[in-house]
Amino acid sequence: MSTTISVDQLPNRLIRYNEQDYLFFSGTAYLGIPQHPVMQQQLVDAIQQYGTVFGSSRNGNLRLTIYEEAEAQLAAMVGTVDNQPQAALTLSSGMLAGQVVVQWLQAQSMHLLYAPGTHPALWNGPATSLPGTSFDDWRQHIAEQVRALNPAQPVAILTNSLDAVRSELYDFAWVNDLPDDRLITLVVDDSHGLGLLNGGRGIWSQLPQRDNVRLLVTGSLAKAMGLPGGVVLGDADRLQQLRKTPFFGACSPIPPAYLAAFVRARSLYETQYGRLRQLVDKAAEVLLPTGQFRQAAGYPVFYTGQDALYPFLLQHNMLIYSFAYPTPSDRANTRIVISAFHELADIQEIGRKVGQYGNTG
Repeated sequence: MSTTISVDQLPNRLIRYNEQDYLFFSGTAYLGIPQHPVMQQQLVDAIQQYGTVFGSSRNGNLRLTIYEEAEAQLAAMVGTVDNQPQAALTLSSGMLAGQVVVQWLQAQSMHLLYAPGTHPALWNGPATSLPGTSFDDWRQHIAEQVRALNPAQPVAILTNSLDAVRSELYDFAWVNDLPDDRLITLVVDDSHGLGLLNGGRGIWSQLPQRDNVRLLVTGSLAKAMGLPGGVVLGDADRLQQLRKTPFFGACSPIPPAYLAAFVRARSLYETQYGRLRQLVDKAAEVLLPTGQFRQAAGYPVFYTGQDALYPFLLQHNMLIYSFAYPTPSDRANTRIVISAFHELADIQEIGRKVGQYGNTG
């Protein structure tokens, strides 16, 4: 079992624990946004204008324009597909973003089909049963599963955009094989892809476009984007339907100051993305030749089945990711996470220690 470490400061490239400094290679702040002084100052300035929270419904009779401004920027970040502009709708968390969609799907009496490993944000209950096969096996049979259903009943397929735990990208070519005689909604949780995949645009541009397949992309903004909230991306008409649901109208919105900081820090995200790419390339150069890791090309997560690497690195003042997820009964998964707050020297140092670990085996 991994040792739990408690600290009283925001993790950065270094954390202070028991009067010692540890290099930190965990978490999901891939772009290093929460730790960046520019973003922190933007937030301080925005709080002067918007306060700490907006204690109202987004559907109330007083509305703050920063929500629509930030949502337009998020949609523009994702881009357009076939010249059809996409829209964005923000919520107070990625979990809530997923649940507002799932609740709406159930209200439409849709038959829900889940991919293996789908994040709990998209579950339709606390104990949703997921396929026990690999994603590759599942995608080879999903079209057949859809064809076996009643064509009159609308279908929703729910999946993650990638396996962020084991650093594996998903191929969505299977969408082209889905039957075209029924309405299908494809819901993709892109929490670990927004700000990272496809030049930072996320998964949307990789999803095949079909006339009978409507797309909804959900996600947490608390990963690469560094914002305490969630988002749903899709066509404007569908998002307007979501906005009218009690699940959306009754929830508190994301604090507006964070969205104002996001709008004002647009160039920072581009800078941090470029910095992260360089660091990930260096990490791949020093980690992959050891034969201990699996990494999706360009992705800042290096997964290993060597769980003993965690205590070894901890002894050398390095803290990597290693704990049971998503429930305490699951096996701990071990990975090295690279962030834009790292320095090249940090990458070289952990490469040396991983090499020493390999030599001890």
